Amino acid sequence: MAEVLVEFDTTVRGTDGVRWAPRACGCVVAGGLWEGWVEFTPHDDSVDPVRTPRETQQPNRHDLMYWAQGLTQVYLEGALRRALEPPPRVLETSAPVPHFDEASPQHHRVSGPTPRPVFNPFEAYAQGEYVLLRELRALDLGRIRDIVVAYGLLDASAASGRSRQELTAAIIAGVRYPMAGR
Repeated sequence: MAEVLVEFDTTVRGTDGVRWAPRACGCVVAGGLWEGWVEFTPHDDSVDPVRTPRETQQPNRHDLMYWAQGLTQVYLEGALRRALEPPPRVLETSAPVPHFDEASPQHHRVSGPTPRPVFNPFEAYAQGEYVLLRELRALDLGRIRDIVVAYGLLDASAASGRSRQELTAAIIAGVRYPMAGR
Protein backbone atom coordinates (compact mmCIF):
# COMPACT_ATOMS: atom_id res chain seq x y z
CA MET A 1 0.00 0.00 0.00
CA ALA A 2 1.26 3.49 -0.87
CA GLU A 3 2.26 5.92 1.83
CA VAL A 4 3.22 9.57 2.12
CA LEU A 5 6.88 9.63 3.21
CA VAL A 6 7.54 13.38 3.42
CA GLU A 7 5.25 16.41 3.13
CA PHE A 8 7.44 19.38 2.23
CA ASP A 9 7.06 22.82 3.81
CA THR A 10 7.40 24.55 0.46
CA THR A 11 5.37 25.52 -2.57
CA VAL A 12 6.36 24.91 -6.18
CA ARG A 13 4.90 27.09 -8.94
CA GLY A 14 3.97 25.75 -12.34
CA THR A 15 4.64 27.73 -15.50
CA ASP A 16 0.98 28.80 -15.46
CA GLY A 17 1.35 30.27 -11.95
CA VAL A 18 -0.56 27.50 -10.15
CA ARG A 19 1.02 26.76 -6.76
CA TRP A 20 1.53 23.12 -5.76
CA ALA A 21 2.29 21.44 -2.42
CA PRO A 22 4.79 18.59 -2.98
CA ARG A 23 5.14 15.35 -1.06
CA ALA A 24 7.24 12.26 -1.57
CA CYS A 25 5.34 8.97 -1.65
CA GLY A 26 6.31 5.34 -2.01
CA CYS A 27 5.28 1.71 -1.90
CA VAL A 28 6.61 -1.83 -2.18
CA VAL A 29 6.54 -3.23 -5.71
CA ALA A 30 7.05 -6.66 -7.21
CA GLY A 31 10.27 -8.25 -6.03
CA GLY A 32 10.19 -6.49 -2.67
CA LEU A 33 11.81 -3.27 -3.90
CA TRP A 34 10.48 0.13 -2.87
CA GLU A 35 9.70 2.78 -5.46
CA GLY A 36 9.25 6.46 -4.85
CA TRP A 37 7.52 9.26 -6.70
CA VAL A 38 6.50 12.83 -6.00
CA GLU A 39 2.88 13.96 -5.78
CA PHE A 40 1.74 17.56 -6.08
CA THR A 41 -1.50 18.86 -4.59
CA PRO A 42 -2.68 22.11 -6.21
CA HIS A 43 -3.65 25.11 -4.13
CA ASP A 44 -6.37 25.65 -6.78
CA ASP A 45 -9.29 23.28 -6.07
CA SER A 46 -10.31 23.21 -9.74
CA VAL A 47 -7.14 21.27 -10.69
CA ASP A 48 -6.45 17.58 -10.01
CA PRO A 49 -3.35 16.46 -8.11
CA VAL A 50 -0.51 15.14 -10.29
CA ARG A 51 2.37 12.71 -9.79
CA THR A 52 5.65 11.92 -11.40
CA PRO A 53 6.66 8.63 -12.89
CA ARG A 54 8.86 6.53 -10.59
CA GLU A 55 11.70 8.78 -9.43
CA THR A 56 13.70 6.13 -7.59
CA GLN A 57 13.74 2.47 -6.69
CA GLN A 58 15.38 1.43 -3.42
CA PRO A 59 16.06 -1.92 -1.75
CA ASN A 60 14.14 -1.04 1.45
CA ARG A 61 11.89 1.56 3.09
CA HIS A 62 14.76 3.10 5.06
CA ASP A 63 16.68 3.91 1.87
CA LEU A 64 13.53 5.24 0.22
CA MET A 65 12.94 7.52 3.22
CA TYR A 66 16.56 8.73 2.98
CA TRP A 67 15.97 9.61 -0.70
CA ALA A 68 12.71 11.41 0.10
CA GLN A 69 14.21 13.47 2.93
CA GLY A 70 17.04 14.64 0.67
CA LEU A 71 14.91 16.19 -2.07
CA THR A 72 15.68 19.86 -2.67
CA GLN A 73 13.62 22.74 -4.03
CA VAL A 74 15.42 22.46 -7.37
CA TYR A 75 14.62 18.73 -7.57
CA LEU A 76 10.96 19.38 -6.69
CA GLU A 77 10.70 22.04 -9.41
CA GLY A 78 12.00 19.54 -11.97
CA ALA A 79 9.65 16.88 -10.63
CA LEU A 80 6.69 19.21 -11.08
CA ARG A 81 7.69 19.80 -14.70
CA ARG A 82 7.83 16.02 -15.23
CA ALA A 83 4.48 15.51 -13.51
CA LEU A 84 2.81 18.17 -15.65
CA GLU A 85 4.02 16.82 -18.99
CA PRO A 86 0.49 15.64 -19.60
CA PRO A 87 -1.58 18.65 -18.37
CA PRO A 88 -3.74 18.10 -15.26
CA ARG A 89 -7.46 17.41 -15.68
CA VAL A 90 -10.17 19.54 -14.16
CA LEU A 91 -11.11 18.12 -10.75
CA GLU A 92 -14.53 16.47 -10.71
CA THR A 93 -14.46 14.71 -7.32
CA SER A 94 -12.26 14.89 -4.28
CA ALA A 95 -9.30 12.52 -4.19
CA PRO A 96 -8.30 10.19 -1.32
CA VAL A 97 -4.98 10.46 0.56
CA PRO A 98 -2.54 9.51 -0.86
CA HIS A 99 -3.77 10.41 -4.33
CA PHE A 100 -2.18 7.38 -6.04
CA ASP A 101 -1.24 3.82 -5.10
CA GLU A 102 1.90 3.80 -7.25
CA ALA A 103 4.07 5.97 -9.46
CA SER A 104 2.83 6.83 -12.92
CA PRO A 105 4.08 4.58 -15.74
CA GLN A 106 7.39 5.59 -17.28
CA HIS A 107 6.99 8.00 -20.17
CA HIS A 108 8.47 6.76 -23.40
CA ARG A 109 9.96 9.78 -25.09
CA VAL A 110 10.70 10.06 -28.75
CA SER A 111 14.36 10.89 -29.05
CA GLY A 112 14.86 14.48 -30.06
CA PRO A 113 17.78 16.76 -30.66
CA THR A 114 17.96 18.15 -27.10
CA PRO A 115 17.50 16.07 -23.94
CA ARG A 116 15.36 17.50 -21.14
CA PRO A 117 17.38 17.61 -17.94
CA VAL A 118 15.55 17.07 -14.64
CA PHE A 119 17.42 19.86 -12.89
CA ASN A 120 20.04 22.56 -13.42
CA PRO A 121 23.41 21.35 -12.07
CA PHE A 122 24.68 24.93 -11.73
CA GLU A 123 21.78 25.83 -9.43
CA ALA A 124 22.28 22.68 -7.37
CA TYR A 125 26.04 23.35 -7.12
CA ALA A 126 25.30 26.90 -5.91
CA GLN A 127 23.68 25.24 -2.87
CA GLY A 128 26.85 23.21 -2.27
CA GLU A 129 28.70 20.42 -4.03
CA TYR A 130 27.22 17.87 -1.61
CA VAL A 131 23.72 18.95 -2.73
CA LEU A 132 24.64 18.38 -6.37
CA LEU A 133 26.18 14.99 -5.60
CA ARG A 134 23.13 13.93 -3.58
CA GLU A 135 20.79 14.88 -6.42
CA LEU A 136 22.92 13.06 -8.97
CA ARG A 137 22.96 9.89 -6.82
CA ALA A 138 19.15 9.86 -6.92
CA LEU A 139 19.08 9.79 -10.73
CA ASP A 140 19.44 6.95 -13.16
CA LEU A 141 22.22 6.94 -15.77
CA GLY A 142 19.96 8.22 -18.55
CA ARG A 143 18.91 11.31 -16.62
CA ILE A 144 22.53 12.08 -15.70
CA ARG A 145 23.45 11.75 -19.37
CA ASP A 146 20.61 14.17 -20.27
CA ILE A 147 22.05 16.76 -17.87
CA VAL A 148 25.58 16.40 -19.29
CA VAL A 149 24.37 16.81 -22.87
CA ALA A 150 21.76 19.53 -22.24
CA TYR A 151 24.26 21.75 -20.45
CA GLY A 152 26.98 21.17 -23.05
CA LEU A 153 29.37 19.43 -20.68
CA LEU A 154 29.85 16.61 -23.24
CA ASP A 155 28.29 16.08 -26.64
CA ALA A 156 25.78 13.26 -27.06
CA SER A 157 28.20 10.87 -28.75
CA ALA A 158 30.88 11.36 -26.06
CA ALA A 159 28.32 10.97 -23.27
CA SER A 160 26.74 7.79 -24.67
CA GLY A 161 29.60 5.46 -23.74
CA ARG A 162 30.43 6.94 -20.35
CA SER A 163 29.80 5.41 -16.95
CA ARG A 164 27.83 7.04 -14.14
CA GLN A 165 31.10 7.99 -12.43
CA GLU A 166 32.53 9.55 -15.60
CA LEU A 167 29.37 11.55 -16.26
CA THR A 168 29.20 12.72 -12.64
CA ALA A 169 32.85 13.81 -12.86
CA ALA A 170 32.07 15.75 -16.06
CA ILE A 171 29.21 17.55 -14.32
CA ILE A 172 31.30 18.40 -11.25
CA ALA A 173 34.16 19.69 -13.41
CA GLY A 174 31.74 21.65 -15.58
CA VAL A 175 30.06 23.43 -12.67
CA ARG A 176 33.32 24.07 -10.77
CA TYR A 177 35.11 25.46 -13.80
CA PRO A 178 32.34 26.49 -16.23
CA MET A 179 34.60 27.79 -19.00
CA ALA A 180 37.28 25.05 -18.85
CA GLY A 181 35.61 22.63 -21.23
CA ARG A 182 34.13 25.17 -23.64
